[in-house]
Amino acid sequence: MFVKAIDIAAEFTRPIHSIGRNYKSDLIQPGAATLFFVNSEGWALTCRHVAEQIIGADQLLQKRHAFTGELVARRGEAKEKVLLRELEKKHGYSRNALFELHNRFCGCVEGQLEINMRTHKAMDVALIQFRHFTKLLCGLFPVFASDDSALKQGKFLCRLGFPFPEFTNYAYDSAADSIHWTDTGRQDSPRFPIEGMVTRHLVDDSHRVVGFELSTPGLRGQSGGPAFDREGVVWGMQAATNHLDLDFDVDQEVVRRGQKRRVSDSAFLHVGRCIHVSILKEFMRENEVAFQEEHTLWA
Repeated sequence: MFVKAIDIAAEFTRPIHSIGRNYKSDLIQPGAATLFFVNSEGWALTCRHVAEQIIGADQLLQKRHAFTGELVARRGEAKEKVLLRELEKKHGYSRNALFELHNRFCGCVEGQLEINMRTHKAMDVALIQFRHFTKLLCGLFPVFASDDSALKQGKFLCRLGFPFPEFTNYAYDSAADSIHWTDTGRQDSPRFPIEGMVTRHLVDDSHRVVGFELSTPGLRGQSGGPAFDREGVVWGMQAATNHLDLDFDVDQEVVRRGQKRRVSDSAFLHVGRCIHVSILKEFMRENEVAFQEEHTLWA
């Protein structure tokens, strides 16, 4: 059903790779998110929480520099362990605290990487503008649905993103106590589509429709990816997953590999939550970002 549509969406959908580690740990945690370009001027849509993670990487770096700088400047004031505990408390570091985070935009532009981000005040939506690039690595852009009211229960949509980070081009430098990207290892992760039926609309406090629910979950890493129909027309953007309690609690004895076992389980239905196309278009218009609508071009 979505073979042609996935080929279309893949032309403008890109991954954001991330690597992070906790304080006093050399274990690198890879992750991913998604964005999709909307025009040839370098504008792309993603989720606000994705944009905030990108902004947060710079804030983490500044915090880390302040911590390590003060540690060096005050060395000798007290016993090293005492001073370290004092500064850890001051700067909010524990073994579970995120210490370092790096992000990489894959397949987006050639040349200088400079971005400008604008986040929605109320919704999980953000615009990213790539600026001063020499080449935009995208030549086909999405068409957004024009009739917002046509998004009804029962309509099937597909989402595209990068939920399973399989890239391995990163390493930990023990001498510098830092993680970094490398030129070796796998640099890509496969795109992953998932379909779902529109089950319910999501409304804000004023009962305005701002999103919709799909019968299958949005997967980690698909946040910021497009939700589109079998023609490739975009109806929304994957943003979150909700977990609905089915009240099917199980506590019973079963036979496994010839032996009796006790199984306890609580069932949940995991459903995707998407930002409605009307919100995406409204936000782009507010920021004077050109986009294609069915049979029209808004600019």
